[in-house]
Amino acid sequence: MNRSGWVLTALNLSLLVLYPLAWWAPLMRAGLLPLFSLNEISVLTGLQSLWATDIFLALVVTIFALFAPYLKTIGLALVHFGLLKPAALQVLHILGKLAMADIFLIALYITLSKGVGVGRIEAAWGLYLFTLCILTSLWISWRTEQSLSKPLD
Repeated sequence: MNRSGWVLTALNLSLLVLYPLAWWAPLMRAGLLPLFSLNEISVLTGLQSLWATDIFLALVVTIFALFAPYLKTIGLALVHFGLLKPAALQVLHILGKLAMADIFLIALYITLSKGVGVGRIEAAWGLYLFTLCILTSLWISWRTEQSLSKPLD
């Protein structure tokens, strides 16, 4: 494996640590009235709340937020180490798109909540970390595809 291959692999493996951190990190701060303090909502606290109220939506968000990005990261690591054929990159690409859908849902929720005007909602650093992880994973996939499609010299 060349130097850029090792960089991709190391960056991808770092996502195995960064994803759980992003799941615990506050995605947003929400409150009913502007005068009161805001409650922090993370992926995991949001999922806990969803499991108590809407099991179907909780299942969908669990797949998008937890399983899709983590499975994609593990799959890419297996491709990098030669334990999974490069043909699997198509499936891993789909997993990356599913993970991106979760960020879209969160951003839509924030936008809709701000439009209602009843309470107050702010994006927190965890949303940016989670978005960075997903975008980094998409970039790693793209670079991996590029490096595997190059003819050997």
